Amino acid sequence: MRKLGLLLSVMVMMVLSGCGYNGFQSGDEQVKSSWSEVLNQYQRRADLVPNLVNTVKGFAAQEKDVLLGVTNARAKVGSIQATPEILNNPEAFAKFQSAQGELSGALSRLLVVTENYPQLKSDANFRDLQAQLEGTENRIAVARNRYIKSVQEYNVMVRSFPSNLTAMMFGYKVKPNFAVENEKEIAKPPTVDFAAPAASTGGAK
Repeated sequence: MRKLGLLLSVMVMMVLSGCGYNGFQSGDEQVKSSWSEVLNQYQRRADLVPNLVNTVKGFAAQEKDVLLGVTNARAKVGSIQATPEILNNPEAFAKFQSAQGELSGALSRLLVVTENYPQLKSDANFRDLQAQLEGTENRIAVARNRYIKSVQEYNVMVRSFPSNLTAMMFGYKVKPNFAVENEKEIAKPPTVDFAAPAASTGGAK
Protein backbone atom coordinates (compact mmCIF):
# COMPACT_ATOMS: atom_id res chain seq x y z
CA MET A 1 0.00 0.00 0.00
CA ARG A 2 2.83 2.30 0.88
CA LYS A 3 4.52 1.56 -2.45
CA LEU A 4 1.29 2.27 -4.28
CA GLY A 5 0.95 5.63 -2.53
CA LEU A 6 4.52 6.52 -3.39
CA LEU A 7 3.96 5.51 -7.01
CA LEU A 8 0.84 7.66 -7.22
CA SER A 9 2.72 10.59 -5.70
CA VAL A 10 5.47 10.21 -8.27
CA MET A 11 2.94 10.03 -11.09
CA VAL A 12 1.16 13.16 -9.84
CA MET A 13 4.48 14.98 -9.61
CA MET A 14 5.35 13.91 -13.15
CA VAL A 15 2.04 15.22 -14.47
CA LEU A 16 2.42 18.49 -12.60
CA SER A 17 6.02 18.83 -13.71
CA GLY A 18 5.13 18.07 -17.32
CA CYS A 19 2.40 20.72 -17.43
CA GLY A 20 4.63 23.19 -15.62
CA TYR A 21 7.51 22.52 -17.98
CA ASN A 22 5.41 23.27 -21.05
CA GLY A 23 4.15 26.44 -19.39
CA PHE A 24 7.70 27.57 -18.67
CA GLN A 25 8.74 26.87 -22.24
CA SER A 26 5.85 28.95 -23.56
CA GLY A 27 6.46 31.72 -21.04
CA ASP A 28 10.17 31.84 -21.78
CA GLU A 29 9.52 32.18 -25.51
CA GLN A 30 7.02 34.98 -24.86
CA VAL A 31 9.56 36.84 -22.74
CA LYS A 32 12.22 36.48 -25.44
CA SER A 33 9.81 37.67 -28.13
CA SER A 34 8.79 40.70 -26.07
CA TRP A 35 12.45 41.47 -25.34
CA SER A 36 13.33 41.37 -29.05
CA GLU A 37 10.68 43.99 -29.75
CA VAL A 38 12.05 46.19 -26.95
CA LEU A 39 15.52 45.97 -28.50
CA ASN A 40 14.17 46.72 -31.98
CA GLN A 41 12.51 49.91 -30.79
CA TYR A 42 15.53 51.02 -28.75
CA GLN A 43 17.70 50.44 -31.82
CA ARG A 44 15.30 52.49 -33.93
CA ARG A 45 15.79 55.36 -31.48
CA ALA A 46 19.57 54.97 -31.45
CA ASP A 47 19.61 55.11 -35.25
CA LEU A 48 17.83 58.48 -35.18
CA VAL A 49 20.36 60.10 -32.83
CA PRO A 50 23.22 60.88 -35.29
CA ASN A 51 20.94 62.70 -37.76
CA LEU A 52 19.18 64.52 -34.93
CA VAL A 53 22.47 65.66 -33.39
CA ASN A 54 23.86 66.79 -36.75
CA THR A 55 20.70 68.74 -37.56
CA VAL A 56 20.70 70.52 -34.21
CA LYS A 57 24.43 71.20 -34.52
CA GLY A 58 23.80 73.04 -37.78
CA PHE A 59 21.69 75.61 -35.92
CA ALA A 60 23.06 75.43 -32.40
CA ALA A 61 26.70 74.37 -32.54
CA GLN A 62 27.39 76.24 -29.28
CA GLU A 63 25.24 73.76 -27.36
CA LYS A 64 28.18 71.40 -27.41
CA ASP A 65 27.69 70.08 -23.87
CA VAL A 66 24.13 68.96 -24.59
CA LEU A 67 25.08 67.52 -27.98
CA LEU A 68 28.04 65.69 -26.48
CA GLY A 69 25.80 64.32 -23.73
CA VAL A 70 23.48 62.75 -26.31
CA THR A 71 26.38 61.35 -28.32
CA ASN A 72 28.06 59.86 -25.25
CA ALA A 73 24.78 58.38 -23.98
CA ARG A 74 24.20 56.72 -27.35
CA ALA A 75 27.74 55.33 -27.33
CA LYS A 76 27.17 53.88 -23.86
CA VAL A 77 24.00 52.18 -25.05
CA GLY A 78 25.85 50.72 -28.02
CA SER A 79 28.63 49.34 -25.82
CA ILE A 80 26.24 46.99 -24.00
CA GLN A 81 25.76 43.57 -25.54
CA ALA A 82 22.02 42.94 -25.04
CA THR A 83 22.18 39.20 -25.70
CA PRO A 84 19.38 36.84 -24.54
CA GLU A 85 21.60 35.93 -21.58
CA ILE A 86 21.00 39.41 -20.15
CA LEU A 87 17.47 38.27 -19.24
CA ASN A 88 18.96 35.95 -16.63
CA ASN A 89 21.48 38.46 -15.30
CA PRO A 90 19.88 41.13 -13.05
CA GLU A 91 23.10 43.15 -12.82
CA ALA A 92 23.61 43.30 -16.59
CA PHE A 93 19.91 44.06 -17.10
CA ALA A 94 20.10 46.96 -14.62
CA LYS A 95 23.15 48.32 -16.48
CA PHE A 96 21.23 48.14 -19.77
CA GLN A 97 18.23 49.92 -18.26
CA SER A 98 20.43 52.62 -16.75
CA ALA A 99 22.13 53.30 -20.10
CA GLN A 100 18.80 53.57 -21.91
CA GLY A 101 17.55 55.89 -19.17
CA GLU A 102 20.58 58.14 -19.63
CA LEU A 103 19.88 58.37 -23.35
CA SER A 104 16.23 59.23 -22.65
CA GLY A 105 17.33 62.01 -20.30
CA ALA A 106 19.93 63.35 -22.75
CA LEU A 107 17.37 63.48 -25.57
CA SER A 108 14.88 65.28 -23.32
CA ARG A 109 17.51 67.93 -22.49
CA LEU A 110 18.30 68.31 -26.18
CA LEU A 111 14.65 68.95 -27.05
CA VAL A 112 14.43 71.58 -24.31
CA VAL A 113 17.45 73.37 -25.77
CA THR A 114 15.93 73.42 -29.26
CA GLU A 115 13.11 75.65 -27.96
CA ASN A 116 15.64 78.51 -28.00
CA TYR A 117 16.19 78.23 -31.77
CA PRO A 118 13.10 79.21 -33.82
CA GLN A 119 14.83 78.56 -37.14
CA LEU A 120 15.73 75.06 -36.03
CA LYS A 121 12.17 74.36 -34.91
CA SER A 122 10.88 75.46 -38.32
CA ASP A 123 13.40 73.32 -40.24
CA ALA A 124 11.55 70.55 -42.11
CA ASN A 125 14.27 67.97 -41.49
CA PHE A 126 14.27 68.65 -37.75
CA ARG A 127 10.48 68.47 -37.56
CA ASP A 128 10.54 65.12 -39.35
CA LEU A 129 13.22 63.74 -37.01
CA GLN A 130 11.35 65.01 -33.97
CA ALA A 131 8.15 63.32 -35.17
CA GLN A 132 10.05 60.07 -35.75
CA LEU A 133 11.57 60.31 -32.27
CA GLU A 134 8.19 60.89 -30.64
CA GLY A 135 6.69 57.94 -32.53
CA THR A 136 9.61 55.74 -31.51
CA GLU A 137 9.28 56.72 -27.86
CA ASN A 138 5.64 55.66 -28.00
CA ARG A 139 6.57 52.33 -29.56
CA ILE A 140 9.25 51.84 -26.90
CA ALA A 141 6.65 52.39 -24.18
CA VAL A 142 4.30 49.83 -25.76
CA ALA A 143 7.07 47.26 -26.22
CA ARG A 144 8.32 47.80 -22.68
CA ASN A 145 4.84 47.32 -21.24
CA ARG A 146 4.44 44.03 -23.14
CA TYR A 147 7.78 42.85 -21.82
CA ILE A 148 6.85 43.84 -18.26
CA LYS A 149 3.62 41.86 -18.51
CA SER A 150 5.36 38.80 -19.99
CA VAL A 151 7.99 38.77 -17.26
CA GLN A 152 5.40 39.26 -14.52
CA GLU A 153 3.43 36.23 -15.75
CA TYR A 154 6.61 34.17 -16.04
CA ASN A 155 7.85 35.15 -12.59
CA VAL A 156 4.49 34.24 -11.04
CA MET A 157 4.95 30.71 -12.39
CA VAL A 158 8.44 30.55 -10.89
CA ARG A 159 7.16 31.54 -7.47
CA SER A 160 3.76 29.78 -7.35
CA PHE A 161 2.95 26.23 -6.21
CA PRO A 162 3.06 23.72 -7.80
CA SER A 163 4.88 25.25 -10.78
CA ASN A 164 7.67 26.38 -8.45
CA LEU A 165 8.55 22.68 -8.05
CA THR A 166 9.09 22.47 -11.80
CA ALA A 167 11.13 25.66 -11.65
CA MET A 168 13.42 24.18 -9.02
CA MET A 169 13.64 20.89 -10.92
CA PHE A 170 14.65 22.46 -14.23
CA GLY A 171 16.50 25.53 -12.96
CA TYR A 172 14.01 28.21 -13.98
CA LYS A 173 14.61 31.44 -12.08
CA VAL A 174 12.93 34.83 -11.73
CA LYS A 175 13.83 37.16 -14.60
CA PRO A 176 14.69 40.84 -14.08
CA ASN A 177 12.11 43.42 -15.08
CA PHE A 178 12.04 47.12 -15.82
CA ALA A 179 11.70 49.40 -12.82
CA VAL A 180 8.42 50.87 -14.01
CA GLU A 181 8.30 54.00 -11.85
CA ASN A 182 11.91 54.86 -12.60
CA GLU A 183 11.34 54.40 -16.32
CA LYS A 184 8.34 56.72 -16.23
CA GLU A 185 10.35 59.40 -14.48
CA ILE A 186 13.30 59.13 -16.87
CA ALA A 187 11.16 59.08 -20.00
CA LYS A 188 8.88 61.92 -18.87
CA PRO A 189 8.68 64.44 -21.73
CA PRO A 190 10.24 67.85 -21.04
CA THR A 191 7.98 70.65 -19.88
CA VAL A 192 8.15 73.61 -22.21
CA ASP A 193 6.55 76.94 -21.39
CA PHE A 194 5.39 78.25 -24.76
CA ALA A 195 4.02 81.40 -23.09
CA ALA A 196 7.52 82.52 -22.20
CA PRO A 197 9.56 84.28 -24.90
CA ALA A 198 12.39 82.21 -26.33
CA ALA A 199 15.81 83.20 -25.07
CA SER A 200 18.00 85.01 -27.56
CA THR A 201 21.21 83.05 -28.01
CA GLY A 202 22.34 84.31 -31.35
CA GLY A 203 22.92 80.75 -32.43
CA ALA A 204 20.37 80.54 -35.24
CA LYS A 205 21.44 80.71 -38.85
